[in-house]
Amino acid sequence: VKEARVSFISPAAEAASGMARPLAYDYSSSSECLPEPMDAHYGGGIIRNGDFSAGLQGWSAFGYGSLAVGSSPAGNRYAVATNRTRPYQSVSQKVLLQDDTHYTLSAWLQVSDGIADVRAVVKTAGGDFIHSGGVEARSGCWSILKGGLTAAAAGQAELYFESNATVDIWVDNVSLQPFSREEWSAHHGAAIKKARKKTVRLQARDAAGNPVAGARMHIEHVRNGFPLGSAMSKEILTNPGYQRWFTSRFTVTTFENEMKWYSTEAIPGREDYSVPDAMLRFAKSHGIAVRGHNIFWDDPSTQMGWVKALSGEQLRRATEKRIKSVMSRYSGQVIAWDVVNENLHFDFFEGRFGWEASAAFYRKAHQMDGGALMSMNEFNTLEQPGDLTVLPGKYLRKLWQIKAFPGNGNAARMGIGLEGHFSAQPNIPYIRAALDTMAQANAPIWLTEIDVAPGPDQARHLEQILREVYAHPAVHGIILWTAWHPQGCYVMCLTDNNFKNLPAGDVVDKLIWEWKTRSHVGVADADGYYETELFHGDYKVTVTHPAANSTVAQSLSVDRESDNEFTIHV
Repeated sequence: VKEARVSFISPAAEAASGMARPLAYDYSSSSECLPEPMDAHYGGGIIRNGDFSAGLQGWSAFGYGSLAVGSSPAGNRYAVATNRTRPYQSVSQKVLLQDDTHYTLSAWLQVSDGIADVRAVVKTAGGDFIHSGGVEARSGCWSILKGGLTAAAAGQAELYFESNATVDIWVDNVSLQPFSREEWSAHHGAAIKKARKKTVRLQARDAAGNPVAGARMHIEHVRNGFPLGSAMSKEILTNPGYQRWFTSRFTVTTFENEMKWYSTEAIPGREDYSVPDAMLRFAKSHGIAVRGHNIFWDDPSTQMGWVKALSGEQLRRATEKRIKSVMSRYSGQVIAWDVVNENLHFDFFEGRFGWEASAAFYRKAHQMDGGALMSMNEFNTLEQPGDLTVLPGKYLRKLWQIKAFPGNGNAARMGIGLEGHFSAQPNIPYIRAALDTMAQANAPIWLTEIDVAPGPDQARHLEQILREVYAHPAVHGIILWTAWHPQGCYVMCLTDNNFKNLPAGDVVDKLIWEWKTRSHVGVADADGYYETELFHGDYKVTVTHPAANSTVAQSLSVDRESDNEFTIHV
């Protein structure tokens, strides 16, 4: 399978515009293991001989390994790192990195036997080893590793691949493409225009159906269409300041801990939903959607002592009671359920019930609330390219395993939850690349628990992350893990205890303001039309007839699926 990927702009067109257009970003990826690799992104970028058509020219053996050139029956050539005895022994190439530049990386990988995790590493001149992506490579077919990095300083670096398995590593169609900060930002603008906005045509007509030329159309923004929210704590029930601050900003929430099993049944047989009940009533009264978090948590350290002490059959009855209890109570009132939290990193229930435990819980959950998304929820798939447990490909394989379980199938509305607990130095190009691969599932992706570790650049990094995930067309919603407590937040607070914004809160407010259409007035043309570009959301349109002095107000909702033409009779 081959794909042409690079769009070329003629020199004449560039000259006519007076400036070179930025290279478009290639969002393509693959979740399949293919008989032949696809062509390299961007023709390989700054990588020399990335398709190995010239053998090993430009490439070296890293770590005193052995290299050879392989060839497929179709004539495709690739590098083979063979006789490997150490993880880092592989093929490598030296490249010159530019300061303060984003790099998107991709390569197609295969191993000589079985299945093995392979990681891409960039060794910098300063001696740093930057994990830039990983993939679960297989024998007999090619898998894409898509990742990236940001160069903190200019200088020579070396790209190589590593695996703890001693299998041969096959490498082909490698690409490393630089993008300036300005180009990267231009990608955001292009993606937002396509995925978050819509050009609409409003036509004013009179009672006889005739166009009303010169009609004044006042377009007033009412509510953002893109779900952006924060976790909330039970403190919101009794703190008016917290209530005012929260409800003036957010359209979606997750209860931080209050719906979890250990909160609703700390003592076996004594269930208490009074707190989440009150929080749900509060959210609904302000039009704030709620994600159900969570039904089960696979982390053994989060299990109550009485749960750990149960026999197999006792635990089965307890889990049946738990899922029935929480879901029958809140079915139809939440937009999604984190059914089994963090079931790639952990396996408490799989260890007790077998590998299919999660899939069986998802089947039951879908039966009980067919209208909600049934979501996986994991950390480090976006945050840490070095965490091989939750590589994008492994996440998707778990998702498909759940969907393939008898009784699930295509009817099960699965969602992808990516927590987003970022370190003080997030890898922005990797976030985009990982989302590209996750998007291959064609399932709604939510960022469910975003925060950034404390540090002098916390707010700046938060803004980078939020801009990146908001602009990605596969992302359907964002929730920050910033529930307020008087004694402090989990990792990151948006406000102080007087509900005055901290720098991170200022970032959130700035983006909320930026990602909505300003109220404005337009005048209809000779055919009664006024055309404008609107962010997805709800609007109130007030149309005034220029002669009859009559005014009509109409509500308008703009989203991915809505019409782009609206008629208003005035």
